[in-house]
This record gives sequence, structure tokens and C-alpha cells, in this order.
Amino acid sequence: MLSTHYAVTGNVAVISLDHPPVNGLALAARQGLLRDVTRALESSEIGSIVLTGNGRIFSAGADITEFGTPDALAEPSLRTLIEALEDAPKPVVAAIDGVCFGGGLELALGAHYRVAAAAARIALPEVKLGLVPGAGGTQRLPRVLGLRAAADMITDGAARTAAVLAELPGQKLLDLVVDTDVESAAVRFAESLGNSVPLPRIRDLTVDRDEDLAPLRATLAKRGRGLRAPLVALDLVEQARGPFSDGTSAERAAFTQLVDDGQSAGLRHAFFAERAAQNVPGVTKDTTARTVSKVAVVGAGTMGTGIAMNFLNAGIPVALSESSREALLRGVATIRRTYEAQVEKGRLAYTAFVDRMSLLETSLEYADLASCDLVIEAVFEDMDVKRAVFTELDAVMKPGAILASNTSTLDIDLIAEFTRRPSDVVGLHFFSPANVMSLLEIVRPKKVSDEVLATALEVARRIGKVPVVAGVCDGFIGNRMLARYRRAADDLLEAGASPGQIDSAIEQFGYAMGPYRASDLSGGDIGWAVRKRQYLENPDVRRNEIADELCEMGRFGQKTGAGWYDYEDGRRDAVPSPVVAELLASYYQRNGIRPQSYSAESIVQRLVFSLVDEGARILEEGIALRASDIDVVYIAGYGFPRYRGGPMYYAETVGLSTVEAALRADGIEPAPLLVELARDGRTFD
Repeated sequence: MLSTHYAVTGNVAVISLDHPPVNGLALAARQGLLRDVTRALESSEIGSIVLTGNGRIFSAGADITEFGTPDALAEPSLRTLIEALEDAPKPVVAAIDGVCFGGGLELALGAHYRVAAAAARIALPEVKLGLVPGAGGTQRLPRVLGLRAAADMITDGAARTAAVLAELPGQKLLDLVVDTDVESAAVRFAESLGNSVPLPRIRDLTVDRDEDLAPLRATLAKRGRGLRAPLVALDLVEQARGPFSDGTSAERAAFTQLVDDGQSAGLRHAFFAERAAQNVPGVTKDTTARTVSKVAVVGAGTMGTGIAMNFLNAGIPVALSESSREALLRGVATIRRTYEAQVEKGRLAYTAFVDRMSLLETSLEYADLASCDLVIEAVFEDMDVKRAVFTELDAVMKPGAILASNTSTLDIDLIAEFTRRPSDVVGLHFFSPANVMSLLEIVRPKKVSDEVLATALEVARRIGKVPVVAGVCDGFIGNRMLARYRRAADDLLEAGASPGQIDSAIEQFGYAMGPYRASDLSGGDIGWAVRKRQYLENPDVRRNEIADELCEMGRFGQKTGAGWYDYEDGRRDAVPSPVVAELLASYYQRNGIRPQSYSAESIVQRLVFSLVDEGARILEEGIALRASDIDVVYIAGYGFPRYRGGPMYYAETVGLSTVEAALRADGIEPAPLLVELARDGRTFD
């Protein structure tokens, strides 16, 4: 099967890349492109060349499955191909549509001219895999966009539309941006060029040597949390001030070094893990997902409003329901305030804000929700409350409507039995803040239909979430593991470590936020409600005296201005609290505890290995389909550093036997699966 197609329009050769699924620049694609370019150059009937994609996508870049294989180094390399375009004696025009990422953009930068669809998405996203562009991107892009604009693109890896890039002052990246058919526009553009020689080459351009990248460097160092690739990329952009050949040599060396770096390996694992999580037993390409045109959200509190915004952002109408007018008005005000803040910061156009608010309806009666295709319950975490809500929803929702619960711990199988349609009930566990966090834990009750599960996966994709399917147990995947993680942190706290020491250690490891700062952000009352339920269900369960006493004092975190830390009005900075210090001192004294000291390394080991041990139990019980799903949950929902690949992958990098020994040293009997794999020298997946 050919990876490219060759056609002639007038005296223009049109070379189309067609290498499913994303026009990756694998060896076969590179060979096809060079063969067709050579053919066009050798033909006396061809005056110019248009290089395009398959109508949906230009190219998503390198095929990362080739990394570490002979094909990655085989000729023609991407660099060789780009040089062939750049040095071609006939004009080469890149026609960019859909996605133009990574090596795809580097390929387009090798052309003499670029014509793009206004909506085309353009990026150099290599830093997201712990890499830098490897085929001249760090040297060519600054020469056509300027140092700062290129540095922003290369170090954040985010896509920009062609329309946005075309507005940059002095940009030379795009010669023409169109709203119509890109290929036809590029052919007309190529025909208009005539015999234009010498042809423009980006590598011959120079950049403004006075642009200051120091502020960006400071920002990257602060927010990077140990990730190396963005700072390496910035160093390379800085080199674009000098000779092109020096910069490309430095880029090649940096790329080679980062490919072999543990951070890139972890990020590539996370990349493939997210895709593997989409493969769910019972859901195939033949499983029909139901149509979801309108969504209802029951509960207008913090979670409910955040959930509603996900659908509004995706252009899906939402009916927001509450039991009281006051609560409903507060919820709508929260949504409006959030959008207004985005408008003020330039992150959202005012017209988009108006459009989203116009999609929002409100209701005080369940009957008003009857026509919705999906209803998501986001009320108080209490089974009796859930029973009342689902009983009423079951009575009013239309046949075929999906009933979902946002519960973070409760038994979805039991909730499904509150209805006469258990096959239509599913768990959709969003993470706080729901309009920001990317994870969606889809909880699969025993009686749910494959069709409903397929719909949940499709809905997750529509609203831009990373879905992971979990089985039913207390806390599912994420919160069940979080309980162990928090228990490990609380054990350290009870033995003498302070909240600040514990948070600092795990943040140095790469977490955005330690357990106590995270608790203050989400609200200590949420965990308290779960603990009180567990105390009732199991009176012998170990109690968390310190956390309970903190909550009894009304210290629930940022929402009350005090929790494990103190917070000044209007600020989120966590300030060490003398009240908490006194609380801990009192606990130590009455329990006869002599506080111990812990190194940052020992704190990290205790916390992370507790996750691994519980993850192994979850895997053994079938709550998670695969170990990499657990990694996705913890990266996307709990702040585990992405470049470390997730807790299960990280455990494999340090050695499962090391994890087993550390757990035993802490007096913990490791999960049987962990012991078995460590003994046999095997990995989780």
C-alpha cells in the first residue's frame, strides 16, 4: 500500500501524504515522499510542487513507535527529506490542513512557501514526550516567527491555529491563509510563482538577537517541577541567534540524549497508556453509542457547576437542577463568574462566553429534565440522598436516557438497583475542579450495557476528558489508592513529620501539590464525610484523630480560610499554621510519641510505594483492566508527575523487588501480585 499519491494539475505536481492513521512520518512515508519529489524534479513538464496531506491532516509528525528501532535511523531521514525540499530548484509549497505537528511542521518548514487553512492546528509538541524537535524545528521556527513567539510554541508544545499565527507581527511562517479548499489554493499559489529563483530558504534568515528570553526561562524553571525538555528546548532556541549549522548540530545532540532519557521514556509510556485505556472489553467498533444532544446535571454545587461547564464548553446544552432557588442561583453565578474571569484574562472570547451561557437552562423540578439524553447526579455523598435522587430520576427520564452518578466512593451497583433500568446506570466520576481536571473515571456496574459504556467513552472524548474504566469497589481506582496514600502521609504526620515537610518532599518529586495542600484545596469536609460513613459501617476501622479534630474545629481548607495551613483573604498561598502545630504537639504528648525526623527521599518512598501496593491489589481484583490504566488515573487525576510514567511504571523503573523490600521494612505485607512479579522478575503489564 502506497504512503503517498502523485498527481499533476497543469504544471504542478501534487504529492499527497496518505499514511494512516495520522500521516506519521515513518520510513515508508519518508521513502514515498522523497521518491515523488525526485520524480517531480526530474520531469520537464513540472514547474512546481505542492506537498499536502490526505484532506484531514497534513502530518502529526514522527512515528514514535520507530524510536529505538533501525527504521528510525534509516535513510531517508526526516532531515534528509527536509533538505531535499529546501534545496529543490523548483518551488515547493506546503498545503497545510487539519493537523500539522512535530515533524510534520518541520517538513513544512523545509518547503519554500506555506499555504494553510485558517483552522489548521500547528505545533511542535515534542516537549510533551520529554523531547525536542529533531529535524531543525528549533532553528527554523525562530527564523520565521521571532525568538519569543517560537520559544513559547516549542516550550509549551501547545497547538495554535494558522489564523492566530498569521496575525503575529512580522511572521514569515505562512504565505497565505484561506478558508476554502487548501490544496486548490496551494496549486493556484504555486502556478503564480513562475520561475522564481533564487527560492527562499528559512535557514538563510536571521533573527533579532536582542529579544530577551530570560522571563520565559524563569517561568519554565518555576513551573517545570523537574521536567528537563522545555529548558533544553529554550537553550536551543537561544542558539538560533547564531549560525544555522551550529544550532542544528546542538539540536541533534540534544534530541539523541533526551530519547535515551528516563523522563522521555515515562512520558511515552503515559502517551500510549492513555490510548490503551480506550480499549475496553465489550466495546468494539460495532458497539453503537447513544446520541447525547442535551445533558442534565443534578446539583449546582462546586462539582455540579464544574461538570456542567465541561458540556457547555463543548457546545452541548445543559439543564442545571437544584432543590432550592438560592442554590441554583449561586450555581449559575459561579459558572458566570468563572467564564467572566476567563474573558478578563483573554482566555475566552466574549462571544464564546455569551454562546456558552445561552446553552444553560435551570430547573427546580426533575420533570423538566425528562427530555435530556444523559443526566449526571452530583449531590451530597450520602447513599440515602442518592437513593432519593435516582428514584425520582428513574420515574421522569425518558426511555434510553443514561443515568450517571458522580459519586467518588459509593457502590454504583447499589445505586443502579434504585432504578428499574440498571443497564442504563453508570458512574461518571469527575475530578475537582471538574472543568479543569482531565480525568474521567467511568465506573462500570455489573448490569450496565455495553452501549451505555460506549456512550460514556464517546462523551468523555467529546468534552476533552481522558477516560479510564474502573470496576466497582469503595473508592474505585483513584480514591481507593488515595486512601492508602493519605494513610501513609498521616502515618508520617503522626510520627513527627509536619504537613509542610511531607508536601515539600512529594512536590520536589514532581507532584503539583502535596496531600495536605491538596486536601485544603478540595475541602477537608469531603474526606471527613467519607470517614464518618466508614466509621459507621465499620466501628473497628482505624480513626484519623488529627484530621477529624481539625474538621471539628471547622478548618476545611481554602473554603474556610484555614485547614492544614492558614490562608490570607483572597490568596491561595499555604502558610504554616501555629494552630496545626499546637494540634500536633498535643497529639504527640497525649499519645507518648517522640517525634521522628524523615528525609525527603524516605517520605516520597513511603507515599509512592503505598500507591503501588494498593494498585497491585486493585489490578489483582480486576478493578483496573491494566496497570497502565492505573498510571493514567494518577497522572490525569491526582497530579502524579507525568514524566515519571505513573506509579506502576515508576515502580518498575526502580524495581519491584525494591518496592517489596521497602514495604516490608515499613511493616507492610505487600500485595500477593507484587510479591509474585518481583520473585519472577516480571512487570505488571
